[in-house]
Amino acid sequence: MEKIASFQIDHLRLKPGIYVSRKDRFGGTILTTFDLRFKEPNQEPVIDMPALHTIEHLGATFLRSHKEWGSRVVYFGPMGCRTGCYLILEGELDSAGILPLIREMLDWIALFEGPIPGAAAAECGNWREQNLDMAHWEARRYAAILKNPGKENLNYPEPL
Repeated sequence: MEKIASFQIDHLRLKPGIYVSRKDRFGGTILTTFDLRFKEPNQEPVIDMPALHTIEHLGATFLRSHKEWGSRVVYFGPMGCRTGCYLILEGELDSAGILPLIREMLDWIALFEGPIPGAAAAECGNWREQNLDMAHWEARRYAAILKNPGKENLNYPEPL
């Protein structure tokens, strides 16, 4: 079997940022998958599961409720390696074009107070594993990186 595209990215040179992971065509619709990379792979601690779970709940709630983008959200969820999240949006898009949306989401997560949406036994299969304080911290940290991103934060390094 061939290596999938995401395994051909040099994770030793990958920095935190927003990257176009892939574009897929379904009939006349293009779906763009974004790699929202919160952490530098293999160089810094990954996001702990309770914080990542909270980011997933809050991020999905924010994105799917967004007035402009909500109808274009296909998926938002964590990476298995716990260094970030994937976001799939309808449309042929680029990293710079969604930067304002991601900044807005991170600000919302960083300031969120109250009950975490979907964090109840009837709504989530692991509802107790949440950490709002660490989700705030991770969102603020990632937002600081995306405040003035460079090319290395918006474009994947050369493939392996």
